Amino acid sequence: MSTATLAARPTALPHWLREILRAPGLVLSILVILLVVAWAVAPAVFAPYDPLHADTTVPLAPPSAEHLFGTDELGRDVFSRMVAGTGLSLLTTVAAVGIGLVVGSVVGSVSGYVGGRVDGVVMRLVDVLLSMPMLLLAMALVTALGFGPGQLAVAVGVALVGSTARVMRSEVLRVSRSTYVDAQRSMGAGSVSILARHVLPNALGPVLVLAVVEFGQAILAIAALSFLGFGTPPPTPEWGSLVSAGQRYIAAAPWMIAFPGLVITVFVMSINRLARHFEQEV
Repeated sequence: MSTATLAARPTALPHWLREILRAPGLVLSILVILLVVAWAVAPAVFAPYDPLHADTTVPLAPPSAEHLFGTDELGRDVFSRMVAGTGLSLLTTVAAVGIGLVVGSVVGSVSGYVGGRVDGVVMRLVDVLLSMPMLLLAMALVTALGFGPGQLAVAVGVALVGSTARVMRSEVLRVSRSTYVDAQRSMGAGSVSILARHVLPNALGPVLVLAVVEFGQAILAIAALSFLGFGTPPPTPEWGSLVSAGQRYIAAAPWMIAFPGLVITVFVMSINRLARHFEQEV
């Protein structure tokens, strides 16, 4: 095969991959997300020390080659504790977003497709949820449910139901008025079949983009609730509780709060950058 033929051959890279490579910020965001996910999946690979082991010979040691993020008041490696707490924080967030996505999608699709009084009642309840700040609502719910990662996931998930239901309802209303849906009705297709086979698959795109955005919001909400003491009790590491522990030593050891806060910030910004890309594609 000649050199000219090889040069004329189009690139073998898929279109979506070429689009991603043209955006360095998006590539960096994806790398950050993959790194954090790797922390959650295989923490022992990345954590150089036992996150629960206290070494009283190096309390409040500053960042160094041995301790990348420094140590806490008990001499525990902050980087190892950050890596070890990633799995629990992400698992709680995934559960919360999953609850919000599933419940909100069901509520929004039924409300938009059935319409009438059902739509009016459901949307008034959704308005009540949306009228309260997400963190305040989640705090009230977790106070009633009790402390722990499971309760955090339920509380934050319920707080996310309103926005998901609102977007799903609007998409279901839009798709339900489409010509191909009217054609299915004229052919005698049942409401459940139309909703499951035609309406929902074409209405899920914006809802999934919203779920990515809500993932970043849920990370911040769960970290904030853990910071306030509603999460897993110590010594189990968790992102929010690590920031909370560092506030007591912010003058003597600012790295205890700076590095966990920086990781949370960069990760949420990366999630939001990915969500903007998906929004443009949809």
